[in-house]
Amino acid sequence: MEAILTDCVQNSLRHFMFKNAIFFCERLCAEFPSEVNLQLLAASYLQNNQAYSAYHILKGMQTSQSRYLFAISCFQMDLLNEAETTLCPSNEPGGEIPNGAAGHYLLGLIYRYTDRKRSAIHHFRLALSIDPLLWSAYEELCILGAAEEATVVFGEAAALCIEKQYFYHGLASPNLHVASEGCNLVSSRNFSSEDVSRRQLKNTQVNSLRDIPSNHHGAAISASQPHNGGPSNISLYNTPSPVASQLSGVVPPPLCRNAQPNGSNLNTVNADGSPKSVVNSLVQAPRRKFVDEGKLQKISGRLFSDSGPRRSTRLAGDAGVNTNANTTGVAGNGTSSSKYLGAKLSSVALRTVTVRNSQYWANDNIEEGIRAEIFDDIRANLASANSSSSPGDVRSLDQDEPTVPVGGVVTSRSKVSSGVSEVLGLLKTLGEGYRLSCLYRCQDALNTFLTLPLRHYNTSWVLSQVGKAHFELIDYLEADRVFSLSLRVSPYSLEGMDIYSTVLYHLKEDMKLSYLARELISTDRLAPQSWCAMGNCYSLQKDHKTAVKIFQRSVQLNTRFAYAHTLCGHEYVALEDFENGIKSYQDALQIDSRHYNAWYGLGMIFLRQEKFEFSEHHFRTAFLINPRSSVILSYLGTALHALKRSEDAIKIMDCAIFSDRKNPLPMYQKANILMSLEKFDEALEVLQELKGYAPRESSVYALMGKIYKRQNMHEKAMLHFGIALDLKPSATDVATIKAAIEKLHVPDELED
Repeated sequence: MEAILTDCVQNSLRHFMFKNAIFFCERLCAEFPSEVNLQLLAASYLQNNQAYSAYHILKGMQTSQSRYLFAISCFQMDLLNEAETTLCPSNEPGGEIPNGAAGHYLLGLIYRYTDRKRSAIHHFRLALSIDPLLWSAYEELCILGAAEEATVVFGEAAALCIEKQYFYHGLASPNLHVASEGCNLVSSRNFSSEDVSRRQLKNTQVNSLRDIPSNHHGAAISASQPHNGGPSNISLYNTPSPVASQLSGVVPPPLCRNAQPNGSNLNTVNADGSPKSVVNSLVQAPRRKFVDEGKLQKISGRLFSDSGPRRSTRLAGDAGVNTNANTTGVAGNGTSSSKYLGAKLSSVALRTVTVRNSQYWANDNIEEGIRAEIFDDIRANLASANSSSSPGDVRSLDQDEPTVPVGGVVTSRSKVSSGVSEVLGLLKTLGEGYRLSCLYRCQDALNTFLTLPLRHYNTSWVLSQVGKAHFELIDYLEADRVFSLSLRVSPYSLEGMDIYSTVLYHLKEDMKLSYLARELISTDRLAPQSWCAMGNCYSLQKDHKTAVKIFQRSVQLNTRFAYAHTLCGHEYVALEDFENGIKSYQDALQIDSRHYNAWYGLGMIFLRQEKFEFSEHHFRTAFLINPRSSVILSYLGTALHALKRSEDAIKIMDCAIFSDRKNPLPMYQKANILMSLEKFDEALEVLQELKGYAPRESSVYALMGKIYKRQNMHEKAMLHFGIALDLKPSATDVATIKAAIEKLHVPDELED
């Protein structure tokens, strides 16, 4: 009876029927109340977005797996201190962290969200040293600005570590993989942050049968684990913890009082219960696919990585999700679920390999029949190879070369080594591109991504990174092209769509922006990216009050979405509600201290309030994060000029001009500074050059008119004021220009 009920629960989980799994697991625990079965019940609740239920079931349990699942429950409920205490009890300061790399990764996230950056970096690095394929740990290090070069992280040491895992596990017991196939405790649906790996959750099946020995990495191994290396990745939020100390420790004293952490931001449990709103709540268990897509039918057994977009998962409805062959295996806001390619688990695989123009494309909605056909071909090839050999030559594989079970296929050690090398080679390129992007070395990042094979370049994650790089380079037309391609490749993916909507906002493409917002809302109305696009629509129409409400909706859906807080702050500034604008920007910085847009926004507010010291501080902080932004450099120079440090300001403006010749702002500001220093000829020279880049910018001609007036060249001044008016400036500029014309013959001293 116990075996039948357990199998029923596991089948329900594999088919995303979570209510059914919970029902039968309750029967199982009522009849056989072991800790293993309680862990299975807790995992079922976690899959169904009921972390509070799992929390109460697991509270007080002491086994490694129970502690880990309990920590996940605490993490989802934002009980970070309790989660930390569970993972590393105070009475065991040197104790082992549950589940090896996954445990260190989860602990790193906890440290990050509690403003202990150095400890977070330490545990992310430990997680990578245990499992070099834990991509999300490297992502987190990149976001924190602490990642080493990808060639170092995914180098020879990583290859040796991965091979050791496969060879150690495979040679220890050839039947381990087969035994693990029937022990699927949790599917990877809502372990949304990609960390509680399937092989860790499967431990619970045998914890009551035998002691769990430690593997060579210090992580727990049981006979039911698939020995496919270390646990895979958690990809939660790309945002660090509150940064009150960073705000209060650097900002001048008056601002320090306003820079308190917003406690409400840490509460991620929202009414809609979406994992995106729940700190990406559960730790998803993507199992790595260890079959090379290009050589699948040749049984090469090579490895390939799952570098899908990092987003949380949301599956609506209590009855689970329809996973038939005609629907995409994408949850809610477009997250793809990774699956371990085991022979028996092929019934729940969510990844297909489709041949198009001799290239293999990975999709997230595999038909079970396709999988069965692939493995039938594999078995047929094996049978054919065996039958074609003479009876005297029939030998087992391991008589020729040691073999290792990988992804449901027994393959040779040399092919495993080759596959590991291929995976790490791919990760080196992807990792280095992402690291450079996070350091805002955008052109270097673009050059790195261009070295990828076309089949990997044309994926939504890579294209979104390329689009973001062009956005940071203020190349909005190219960013528009790349994001459009990303949408065609993966119309269900929301990765980078918030940035794309801002690109269309800057291009003033109101029709395209409206269409994008409508499409995103229809794809997932509970994703913050969808509401960011909608908010940008209203902002472009100058309806800032409505835009504020919509951006607040985005924040409500995901309180850790820093960009939504920043966009909300921009709208408050447009409404001249500086108090709420400051609060929104500070909320963004409590989530991500390296979110330079928020530092820039605060600098703009203090510049408008003529609090120039505060303004200079915030612009300089934004510059330290993104030293290649000509816009930040321009406003930093403006703040320095306001502080009577004109020579420093001119140097900053020169850097901004060199950084981006196409940006007219630093040249205009430099001309302003030169005029204030009465270097009229130099100012006119800069403006003449600027006319070539911005021939229809009225403010350029208006400034030239002012300079000619200061030189008592009234006819030329009147000519340029007239040209400025003909270019239809804003109403405020029109009033300013007309006032200057009226006072054309008034001496500057009397005018002042």
